[in-house]
Amino acid sequence: MTGAPLHDAASMRATDQAAIAAGVPGARLMEAAGAAVAHVVRVRYPAAGRVVCVCGGGANGGDGLVAARHLRALGVDAWCLVVASRPYAGDALHACEAAVAAGVPVSRVGAVGEGLRGADVVVDALLGTGRSGEPRGAVAEAIGAIRRAGVPVVAVDVPSGVDASTGEAAAVAVAADATVTFHAPKLGHVILPGMALAGRLVVVPIGIPAGAGPEPPAVLTGPATLAALPARPEHGSKYDAGSVLAVGGSRGMTGAIALCSRAALRAGAGILVAAVPSSEQPVVAGLVLEPMTLACACAEADGGLAPAAADAILERAGRASAVALGPGCGRAAGTRELVRRLVVEIPVPLVLDADGLHAIGTDLGLLAGRRAATVITPHAGEAARLLGCTREELAAHRLRMARTLAERAGAVCLLKGADTIVAAPDGSLAVRGGDDPRLASAGTGDVLCGTVAALVARGAAPFLAAAAAAEAHLEAARAVPAGRSLVAGDVLERLALP
Repeated sequence: MTGAPLHDAASMRATDQAAIAAGVPGARLMEAAGAAVAHVVRVRYPAAGRVVCVCGGGANGGDGLVAARHLRALGVDAWCLVVASRPYAGDALHACEAAVAAGVPVSRVGAVGEGLRGADVVVDALLGTGRSGEPRGAVAEAIGAIRRAGVPVVAVDVPSGVDASTGEAAAVAVAADATVTFHAPKLGHVILPGMALAGRLVVVPIGIPAGAGPEPPAVLTGPATLAALPARPEHGSKYDAGSVLAVGGSRGMTGAIALCSRAALRAGAGILVAAVPSSEQPVVAGLVLEPMTLACACAEADGGLAPAAADAILERAGRASAVALGPGCGRAAGTRELVRRLVVEIPVPLVLDADGLHAIGTDLGLLAGRRAATVITPHAGEAARLLGCTREELAAHRLRMARTLAERAGAVCLLKGADTIVAAPDGSLAVRGGDDPRLASAGTGDVLCGTVAALVARGAAPFLAAAAAAEAHLEAARAVPAGRSLVAGDVLERLALP
């Protein structure tokens, strides 16, 4: 799948090494990195008179020393506080010597709090992309001092305490106003909580040749993701564009299945049939004009689909290209029984969302045993329920949880959120390239579900379908004028897919 490369610590280290092996000196990469940091500090904070660079003992610290030298040359009162148990070596040593020669005050300190007094900006150059786990000792104390300083912070490559490979954060981590990273973004920059701690991300080239190093482990979605979708047949009929069966709806929740159905058509499906409870069929038919409706057996108690609806739904599913199951179907015992049977017996690709996921409980084996492809689209609460963990545990380890869901369910997992993650059982990984907080609105998930189902029905591989749907969903939200709140219908009407 195409998209912007997203590196983890290992792939970025290998990329650096490949660049050096290709003839780019490591010292040149460090010089370019430090100069870029200095430029960002100067542009973002032109009035800053005193900048303190807090430098660790590795290459990240070397970048900070170079940044201080360049800031000094620009007339800024730049200082370096070095927190390291060993003397510098290699390129970092040369950076330190050059900084001292240029008049930068460089002090080795055990505690940095006093040295930050009077600073207008702090540059966090303590820990680089290769460090993970809990910071300890003087480094942990330095991170705490930076957090208490009360001035803007610019992080070098990744905020100290954030895992560049996962976005997980240590108990003590730097909260940066901006992060300057090199060559390409890292997973830790775009996955929560690291995304929030990174602040504004600035990606700068430092001279690494194109194509150097291994394939990155993930991609960031963008226009190229949408361009990778299979084209609709130029001379085909509606039957050649894929058919979607949307299953759901119950008393009081007919809007969900209506939004899902219309989104599937807006995303390019040629035919849409909405299988809904017979008692709610007139309501759904009144809400949507384009889809056909299939009136199914319903439960009198809540107006939801009854177990007796299974045969009619399965017969229709056998003629569909993909099925979307769950929007608005409710949580009554009979509906739960029906959903669990449908999950096992539906013979075509399935997109499972909302109350459909609730019916699964923690029984991910139901999904893993399916013969056809499956995509699940949980939000944080649904994902935590599926995994049997707390929302807090899921929030702290979102990438790991998405991958675990994909592996245990044998399904593509689209974990919704500000850092929407798409993980496949084979290890493929994509992260949506941005966020619009206005998408946290009722019904937008139903639009997303229908979009994924339509793209699968059109012939896209499930992983691509999920990633492209997430990107199209975001672009539709961004098409709503800034400063105006949105509702799900706004997103639906602005979906634009090739």
